[in-house]
Amino acid sequence: MKKVRVWDLPIRLFHWTLVALVAMAVITQEIGGNAMEWHFRAGYAVLTLVAFRVLWGLVGTRYARFSSFAYGPYAILAYVRNSRQGRKDGLLGHNPLGSLSVFALLANLLAQAISGLYSNDDIANDGPLVKFIGKELSDQITWFHKEVSGTLLYVLVGLHAAAIVFYAIRKKQNLVRPMVTGDQPVEFDAPAANDSWAMRLFALAILAMCAAGVYYVVTLSPRPLV
Repeated sequence: MKKVRVWDLPIRLFHWTLVALVAMAVITQEIGGNAMEWHFRAGYAVLTLVAFRVLWGLVGTRYARFSSFAYGPYAILAYVRNSRQGRKDGLLGHNPLGSLSVFALLANLLAQAISGLYSNDDIANDGPLVKFIGKELSDQITWFHKEVSGTLLYVLVGLHAAAIVFYAIRKKQNLVRPMVTGDQPVEFDAPAANDSWAMRLFALAILAMCAAGVYYVVTLSPRPLV
């Protein structure tokens, strides 16, 4: 067995920071009241991270790019069939089923974060963009944010956790350790991800740009009528 650097530091920090922020958003939403201020802040941070992940999926390191795990239906079916037959896949990074989970979670988090900008709690807290739409539309978006996108988030996170447990018990594969260390043990030769400090600084610049963009959106003010 040899170790190959698969997950660069920016991806690992993204992953675990996102976990903490989603937990924070859920907890503060359940508490309500003054905690909702932190719920919104967690949402802004999630939007920043998801925007970063989308861009990093286009220009980032080898295994972080969407092109490395954008599988078609035939590849997914073949992976499932080979898994049932006990064959080793020889894949690094996200496998075909894992890729579905990644894309679904990113899309759901993006929908959740954006809808949160237009949501309200019917008490004292409004999303920063509620002022651009009417109360009726904001109520509809709030329903989507809570009942549709919010419920789907619980389902996707549950499936993600169940997959980690399944791979640990049935396939004896630890999916958590590589996302901590960045390295994945393999039995074949494979190119490593470019986890250099130059790429890390590049990722930091992209993150800063995303944070600036979210800040701009959050602080928008309606134009005064002339």
